[in-house]
Amino acid sequence: MAILSIIRRWHYRDHVSLREIAKRLGVSRNTVRRHIRAGTVVPTYPERQSPSKLDGFAAKLAGWLKTEANRPRKQRRTLKQIHADLTVLGFTGSYDRVAAFARRWRQEQQEQARSAARGTFVPLTFAPGEAFQFDWSEDWAVINGERTKLQVAQFKLSHSRAFFLRAYLLQTHEMLFDAHYHAFVAWGGIPRRGIYDNMKTAVDKVRRGKLRDVNARFSAMVSHYLFDAEFCNPASGWEKGQIEKNVQDSRHRLWQRVPAFGSLAALNDWLADQCVLLWQQTQHPEQDTTIWDAWSIERPHLMPVGQAFDGFVEHTKLVSPTCLVSFDRNRYSVPAAFANRPISLHVYAAQLVFVAEGQVIAEHVRRISRSHDRGETIYDWRHYLAVLQRKPGALRNGAPFAEFPAAFKRLQTILLKHPGGDREMVEILALVLLHDEQAVLTAVELALEAGAPSKQTVMNFLSRLLDGAPVPPLQTPQAFALRVEPQANVGRYDDLRGREDHHAA
Repeated sequence: MAILSIIRRWHYRDHVSLREIAKRLGVSRNTVRRHIRAGTVVPTYPERQSPSKLDGFAAKLAGWLKTEANRPRKQRRTLKQIHADLTVLGFTGSYDRVAAFARRWRQEQQEQARSAARGTFVPLTFAPGEAFQFDWSEDWAVINGERTKLQVAQFKLSHSRAFFLRAYLLQTHEMLFDAHYHAFVAWGGIPRRGIYDNMKTAVDKVRRGKLRDVNARFSAMVSHYLFDAEFCNPASGWEKGQIEKNVQDSRHRLWQRVPAFGSLAALNDWLADQCVLLWQQTQHPEQDTTIWDAWSIERPHLMPVGQAFDGFVEHTKLVSPTCLVSFDRNRYSVPAAFANRPISLHVYAAQLVFVAEGQVIAEHVRRISRSHDRGETIYDWRHYLAVLQRKPGALRNGAPFAEFPAAFKRLQTILLKHPGGDREMVEILALVLLHDEQAVLTAVELALEAGAPSKQTVMNFLSRLLDGAPVPPLQTPQAFALRVEPQANVGRYDDLRGREDHHAA
């Protein structure tokens, strides 16, 4: 580098001849001429080529290293094993040469991966009402005194950046459908396009390019709400970068300060309120306004929401002999008439609907158990009244009847003390099959207040309630009272023995 600088100064500044420069520096004129003709101040040298015994095996070794990198860690060959395999193929070099090649190869792979990760992207812009982005995330909250892992559905309008969060315990179809409806209601409308990744609740199979085998139920929801569903390329999160960033932002804005709640519904109400509050407080990243103002401008461009999509998932279930249906580690009761028969179960996000013969036969609030729980049994005592009429003795210890209303429990306690009381109690409960349950319960309460807890009294009050006539207080007769109390006197027995009266045999 110093010689090159000297040659350039003598030649261009001092106008010294090539012969004189070569003489002063002790080099040939061809060397001086080559440096001057190069026209650069940085000398170029040919890349050094050092022959190695590994040159003929470099391609084979690189292929082996790539194959081993894709195998499970415990099944990979060590470099010593690879060196031994190369030796079998005729390699005569040392193990150190193979290890050095492997280090360089891994370093090149890491640099290529970092370069691909950084990548180059084009900024995107969206018109009002054009699109929204969706993604699932996992977060934690204390619900009913227990730290619970949640699956959070996250939505974001691509133009105004108005976001919406709703938490669930599972990541299933019915949860996805329910989340969409609540997001559309919160926005006050539906965009024309939805951008998703290739989640299993929407895509059955990823095909070449943008072709997808879309799940039938997801396709039905998209058709119901009249928007187009688009799916990103695999491992291309930047295609929905807004919602990816929103997942990170929500952890700082919401989940790090989320309080404890008694139920999941209370948490979701809080999330909805906090989202609207953050719209009003957060500046739009591209506009000189808040997200709330941008959403107010975008809202007229959204399609109307309309009726909610009936987003249930259907299962065929066999009712057990105990009138129970198992689902998600829990058991739910259905009417006894359908015992040992197949029925249809419609699964919603928060409700289970049991259908048979085209009619809804039972409904239950959905209970979601974690993997380590044994599950619960949810009874409706009304479902067992038909069995109870045939087997009144089951009333005493029947598990479904532990959830009686307080008035029924008081009446049962009184009637079961008398012979035939269990059958009489069953006949009173059977009135629920024919009349309004609240009317029967009121009649039982009136009978208890009157001090005459019996079937006849309950039916009397019930008939008056059904006729709409006022129910006067029941006048019960006073019990007979003894004027002379009996006394314990054994002397009376001795008097009877002393009598001489003889009776005919």
